[in-house]
Amino acid sequence: MLGPAVNALAIIFFSLIGTFLVRRIPDRFEEIVKKAAGLAVLYLGIRGAFDNENILLLILSLVFGAVIGELINIDKWMNALGMWVEKKLGMESPSANGVSENKRSFSKGFVTASILFCIGSMAIVGSMQSGLQGNHEILFAKSVLDGIMSLVFSASMGIGVAFSALPVFLFEGGIVLASMLISDYLTAEIIREMSAVGSILIAAIGLNFLGIKEIKVANFIPAIFIPLIYFSVMSFM
Repeated sequence: MLGPAVNALAIIFFSLIGTFLVRRIPDRFEEIVKKAAGLAVLYLGIRGAFDNENILLLILSLVFGAVIGELINIDKWMNALGMWVEKKLGMESPSANGVSENKRSFSKGFVTASILFCIGSMAIVGSMQSGLQGNHEILFAKSVLDGIMSLVFSASMGIGVAFSALPVFLFEGGIVLASMLISDYLTAEIIREMSAVGSILIAAIGLNFLGIKEIKVANFIPAIFIPLIYFSVMSFM
């Protein structure tokens, strides 16, 4: 669990720097940095998606995953979790329309960062490598990248980004443990297709940052696991 722990600590450390030091920069610089981050995230997502070798499976994964996520309404529950954490920390501040600006910022930062840091190919492949080989190299490299992104995101969205460290640790730690248990069933093909779907979702986050179209990316999370289900079923046929 060393890799997931280092990744979580890096997110917390750099998020605190972004929240309490960098966030004091003028709004116009904050906005341009946010757009730059959006472009970078969009590029990373598109580049990772090109690893896909089964376009039909990719499409079906997105469609069925989105339907499942919409039925569960993952986005709603993740926002509710962010608001609950903020309330417990006493970080709410009332506004004229009865909705806290801090609440909106905290929840958005928490949800956006949690999704971005969890669903990338490095999170999936790196965690599997940690569990299967005890090699944390990919997750250490991811920790550096996530730290930089945390610094940028927390400068515009606040302390909610730091709390994404918890779902990141649980997600990566869960994959580490799961990969140790099902090591005989995981193949390079499964990992590649899961990572490609995750990369598409990363690109969607980039679109959100650019303000092109607001997409409830959290509701697409089940799509990542459709390739695993697909190949598992095919192996018995």
